[in-house]
Amino acid sequence: MPRFAANLSFLFTERPFFERFAAARAAGFGAVEFHFPYEHDPAALAEVVLTSSLDVVLFNLSAGDWAAGDRGIACHPRRIAEFQDGVGQAIDYARQLGCTRLNCLAGIPPAGIDPEKAQQTLIENLRFAAAVTQRAGIELVIEPLNTRDTPGFFVATTRAALALIDTVGSDNLRLQYDIYHAQVMEGDLARTLQEQLPRIGHIQLADNPGRHEPGSGEINFPFLFQHLDRIGYTGWVGCEYKPSGRSEDSFAWLEPWR
Repeated sequence: MPRFAANLSFLFTERPFFERFAAARAAGFGAVEFHFPYEHDPAALAEVVLTSSLDVVLFNLSAGDWAAGDRGIACHPRRIAEFQDGVGQAIDYARQLGCTRLNCLAGIPPAGIDPEKAQQTLIENLRFAAAVTQRAGIELVIEPLNTRDTPGFFVATTRAALALIDTVGSDNLRLQYDIYHAQVMEGDLARTLQEQLPRIGHIQLADNPGRHEPGSGEINFPFLFQHLDRIGYTGWVGCEYKPSGRSEDSFAWLEPWR
């Protein structure tokens, strides 16, 4: 049976961030993920995690100034030092929160940058991050984002992410497979999950269109959940969706899988 983690950047957003942990526990989740912890004191956040008895299974490396439009800085040739500092910061937070997996967002290349230069920068940054996180006992994943929601995103498909992983050549770099982004860009979900299972470090979900809860759109989630069991996926599935209404009213799809 798949194990589901609540994404606290999408769910329970009616509450302050620290209160979302208790809400996730009350809703029956055993684990959480979120985008970024860096605006919060790590010791205070670790106390909230401990009190909630939840596992933190994933968060992102620093992605730059999100409010200003950054969606990752790993492909920015002029921000290599900032990226490397962010890896160190993420490891510090991960150690305090007991999190053993970090996600890298490639970003949107700045205007005027040669795509080959952006690609080489991304490769070298991933090599650095994969090596440093491996020494810390933390797995690194890279996530493709669809270019409909994030125009210009540098790594938009499973194929592109896997090619990067091959080029980087680290056994500590794996794929984060987001079912929603993959459905928008390429479909063929079940076959891809089965063929790439050994290279997948984490899975996330949302339905399409709308990026709402399972059952709100076109994706056959009961089939996919059974498929994950058949192919032997034992990792976490992050619920990174926008509830159609209140978060607590969006979990009917989850009842058969508790």
